[in-house]
Amino acid sequence: MSTLAAQHQPSSSEEDLIALFDVRPTDAPTPPAEREAAIAAPKFGTVFTDHMARISWNSTDGWVDRRIEKYGPLLLDPATAVLHYAQEIFEGMKAYRHADGSVWTFRPEANAARFARSAHRLALPALSVDDFVGSITALVRTDVDWVPSGDEASLYLRPFMYASEAFLGVRPSLEAEYLVIASPVGPYFSGGVKPVSIWVDREYSRAGAGGTGDAKCGGNYASSLLPQVVAQQHGCEQVCFLDSGTRTFLEELGGMNVFVVKADGSVETPELSGSILEGVTRSSIIRLLTDRGHDVVERRIPLTDVLAGIQDGSVTEVFACGTAAVITPIGRLAGSDFDHTIGGGEAGSLTMAIRAELTDIQTGRAADRHGWLRRLA
Repeated sequence: MSTLAAQHQPSSSEEDLIALFDVRPTDAPTPPAEREAAIAAPKFGTVFTDHMARISWNSTDGWVDRRIEKYGPLLLDPATAVLHYAQEIFEGMKAYRHADGSVWTFRPEANAARFARSAHRLALPALSVDDFVGSITALVRTDVDWVPSGDEASLYLRPFMYASEAFLGVRPSLEAEYLVIASPVGPYFSGGVKPVSIWVDREYSRAGAGGTGDAKCGGNYASSLLPQVVAQQHGCEQVCFLDSGTRTFLEELGGMNVFVVKADGSVETPELSGSILEGVTRSSIIRLLTDRGHDVVERRIPLTDVLAGIQDGSVTEVFACGTAAVITPIGRLAGSDFDHTIGGGEAGSLTMAIRAELTDIQTGRAADRHGWLRRLA
C-alpha cells in the first residue's frame, strides 16, 4: 500500500519558509544571453543555475546555516565518509512555468517524506518538511529566470544529502550536508514520445530483501549501470530487474517503476516489496487510473504471466514511469530466451492518455483536483 497518499504539509507559511534561508547572491551571475541560450537548448543535467541551497548538520547542533549560495564545487577531505561508505541519498523533482508566468512544483511533500525515509535507512539525519520545501522554494525564487517555458520544459531539482565527516571508521557520520541544485531541461523525448525496448535481466539484481531498494540512494543506481550496459549490448535501451530471491517476478527498471495494462481495462504494477522504490509518479498514476474507473492491482507479477499475456493478447500495453520521463511506453520486452513486441511496437492509448493528463496537471493546463501542485514563484 502506498505511503505517499497522505503527507504532512509544511507547518510554516511560504514566506516563513523562505525567510529561513540567508540568500548570498553570486558575484558572477550568468549573463542573460548565455542563460537564455542554455534554456533554449537544454541538455539534461549538464547546465546548472547560478545558485544552490545548502544546510549543514552536526550531531551537536543539528541543522544550521540555512543559505542560498553561489553554485560551485564542493571541498571534500579525502577521508570524507560518503566517498568510502556511500552514505548518501537524493530526490528528483521539477519546477514548471505555467502560462501566466507563475512557477509550480508537483507534490513536494511526498518527496520530502520519501527523503526522510531514505535518510532513516541510510542512518542520515532527518530533514523536516519545512526545510525541504523551504530549500527548493528559496532556490527557485532566487533563480526564477532559469525556469524555462514551453511544452514539457522544466527546471529539474536535485535535493541530496551526504555524510561529510572525515573519518574511516564504519559508523554513521556525525556530520552531513544537504544541498539542492537545479538544471533547466527540455522534453525527455526530443523527437516525441517513442516506445523503448527493455532487456529483462536474470543475472543481476538491483536490490534484495532487507536492503536499500526502497531508499533513493546512489548505490541502487550504481548497481544498475552494468546491467544497463548489458541491455545495450543486446540492442535494448533500458533494463528491467526481477526479484533477487527467485528471479521470476517483475520489480522495476534501473530508475523507473513499471505498469502492465490488461485487455479487460485493469492495470497491474509490482507491489511495494521493500526492494522497490515507491515513486511519486507511480502513486500519482495509480490515483489517476482509479479516477478513470480502472481496477489497479498491486501484486507480485510473474514475468511468465506478462509474456503469456503479450502472446495471447490479454496484455495490451506496458509502460514505465519516473520524474524525468514522466511516462515511457514500452514496445518490446527481450531476454535470454524471449523477444516480444507489445502492441505492435506502438505507444498504447491508455499510456499516452495518462501521460497527457499528468503532464497537463503539472503544467497548469488541467485542473489540479487533488491539490498536488505547490506554487514556488
